[in-house]
Amino acid sequence: MKEHTDYSTESSPQMVIPKNVSSPIDFTDCISSVIPLSDKLKKKIKDLIPVLNYKKGEFILKSGEASLKNFGILKGCVRKYYAVDGEEKTTFFYTESQSILANSENNKEESVKYNLVCLEDCQLTVTTESSVQKLFELVPELEKMRFISYQEEMTQYQVMLDTYITSTPEERYLAILDDRPDLLNRVPQYQLASYLGVKPETLSRIRKRIFKKS
Repeated sequence: MKEHTDYSTESSPQMVIPKNVSSPIDFTDCISSVIPLSDKLKKKIKDLIPVLNYKKGEFILKSGEASLKNFGILKGCVRKYYAVDGEEKTTFFYTESQSILANSENNKEESVKYNLVCLEDCQLTVTTESSVQKLFELVPELEKMRFISYQEEMTQYQVMLDTYITSTPEERYLAILDDRPDLLNRVPQYQLASYLGVKPETLSRIRKRIFKKS
């Protein structure tokens, strides 16, 4: 099952996912935060949607591999990057409540050109289109939530892309400070620099300049 972020025109109810916890997260409790579930229904959902644990440094998916699976992050941080001319180009960091749409839009098992690697120990839900449809049969309310949340995520990514194209590296860094400050303590500086489209030494200068202004 996919977990979702909070961006909206018509905002979907938000599942409550605990952060900074060491024990396994029961994702059916997350669903129960917005949709009441009986214990019997929770068991059916758990049987349908597996939860996998990945260690820090472990790959979820590598370039050249194919997948019909999507992932929802219950706990941890995952980096998405491309290998271009021997250099790693980071394009996104996924954290709690966000979805990793590794399955292709046409639902065919096609190889990917990117890599997904865990920057922390991670706990992920794993779904296929088939398991999602079965989930909707069990909990019909989730289908509307999924549709709205998908629209919200696509809107967010479009805003991020537009911002990346039209802003300076310093403005991008300031946006991270405002929107995703947790990344500063969870992501190595050289990977954050790659995400911002600059060299690590340039990011260091940006941070010093911002510090002097504050």
